[in-house]
Amino acid sequence: MSLSRFRHLPRAAHGPMKCPYQGAPLLGNATYNKGSAHTEEERKQFKLNGLLPPNIQALDEQVDRAYQQYKSRSTDLAKNTFMASMKAQNLVLYHRLLQTHLKEMFSVIYTPTEADAIQDYSRLFRKPEGCFLNIRDQDRIDECLTNFDTGDEIDYIVVSDGEQILGIGDQGVGAILISVAKLVITTACAGIHPSRQLPVMLDCGTNNEELLNDELYLGLRQRRAKGEEYDKFVDNFVKAAKKRFPNAYIHFEDFGLQNAKRILDKYRGEIACFNDDIQGTGCVTLAALMAGLHVSKVPLKEVRVVSFGSGSAGTGIADQVSDAIATEAGIEKSEAMKQIWCIDKQGLLLKSQKDQLTSSQEYFAREDNEWPDGEDIDLLSVIKQVKPHVLIGTSTKPGAFTEEIIREMAKHVNHPIVFPLSNPTRLHEAQPQDITNWTNGRALIATGSPFPPVEHNGTKKEIAECNNSTAFPGIGLGVVLSRSRRLSEKMIVAASKALAAKAPALEDTNKPLLPDVEDVRELSLNVAKAVIQTAVEEGLAQEEGIPGDDDEMEEWIRVQMWEATYRPLERA
Repeated sequence: MSLSRFRHLPRAAHGPMKCPYQGAPLLGNATYNKGSAHTEEERKQFKLNGLLPPNIQALDEQVDRAYQQYKSRSTDLAKNTFMASMKAQNLVLYHRLLQTHLKEMFSVIYTPTEADAIQDYSRLFRKPEGCFLNIRDQDRIDECLTNFDTGDEIDYIVVSDGEQILGIGDQGVGAILISVAKLVITTACAGIHPSRQLPVMLDCGTNNEELLNDELYLGLRQRRAKGEEYDKFVDNFVKAAKKRFPNAYIHFEDFGLQNAKRILDKYRGEIACFNDDIQGTGCVTLAALMAGLHVSKVPLKEVRVVSFGSGSAGTGIADQVSDAIATEAGIEKSEAMKQIWCIDKQGLLLKSQKDQLTSSQEYFAREDNEWPDGEDIDLLSVIKQVKPHVLIGTSTKPGAFTEEIIREMAKHVNHPIVFPLSNPTRLHEAQPQDITNWTNGRALIATGSPFPPVEHNGTKKEIAECNNSTAFPGIGLGVVLSRSRRLSEKMIVAASKALAAKAPALEDTNKPLLPDVEDVRELSLNVAKAVIQTAVEEGLAQEEGIPGDDDEMEEWIRVQMWEATYRPLERA
């Protein structure tokens, strides 16, 4: 199928690009600036002669030079700052460099290095990027959003209030950088157009004493607002954003434990929205679980899961797994939840704990009469009683999966599926090599951070990383292109199945349970296709002309994925 059939689509970024600038202002605009790659014709037409060295270079030559400059930076934070500076100068070169070295640069432009940049935001500040909304100025939200109504539609909004950033907690106004970083990943991994994105910071204060006492801090110098005032702020933002950008998909990022699920639940039935900490983590973990069950030949409808750590990530994973079980088995979700045992600080979640439970945990609390009187409710006791196929850790308790626990699990199932997911590496519940040793090489493992291969009896086995970036960009692309009214549970399960279908372990059990981030653009296309097909089946898709044929749909999606290439410039 020729791409020409779909070149008329608004996101099919091919052919000449209209440019309203000339001379130095053009070179100062990251969208249009090509630096040394401007052609002779463009240099004449846009009055660039004398502003650039005479040698005209290709994009790949620029990438080589930029990579050498990147490598010369002595620390990861310095490399992060270099990339931010390049992004402000030349958007195409930035994204081509990132795509060329994505696996190497991922930890620099995102976690863990981005956490350092966020902590130092007010001290490293040079040029603002994104939309800053503050709770004292709620009446001007629409006016603020108008600044970003520049002609192109906004497809994708990432918004954070900065309360729970990347494991480093409350970072106030610095959270704008997590919104920016997430959008960079959606472009690199799924071709979401940079000009059709909007990073947003909801500044409602901070409880971080260090920031409150820092004279250079750029955010609101007040304690975090909460309660009715906070809810009104979030609601005013959502309403203004949907009015100004009616087709935008809203991605909530790094909200606090007391707000994340509550906000998602409030809006998920009304608009197309998503929370990566809850749904993204759940989606990619479910994909690894599905691949593991395929290898171990355990039907999804029969799986028993123990989840250790019941915060946003833990309950989000439990939510996605129960959705998948319900879909697969054709049962009510409430029945599917009975196949998942959630544990937190107090032990197994039970109904009688009431006030100790968060709203998310209440769904997974079990009836007390299910548990034998006097039985302990710690992790080892639960493992002995439940005999789970799957053990998932999001507890941030290093070493919580002890040798005794793993060996107990391995007594009852042929292939224990063990996912120590807590980040960073030092907080993992167990080391993959230890899990391998304790199970005599039978365990199927996925982790929350990259780990080297493990070895058993002279054979090396690769370890899957539950990297959300293999999931959320493709989900977002599917929602954006289908213009789905909302993101349904079935759409997320479909995304997980699409990811699981590409697991290298399905062909070779020594390979990982999830595909590598290096293959992420093709993965995102497959995920987007599954999401779109499900949106169509459920009657949620609003976009007209979505192809029904598989091959045609792939081409329809591919042509709308932004590529980091220079387009010819024409005078506007």
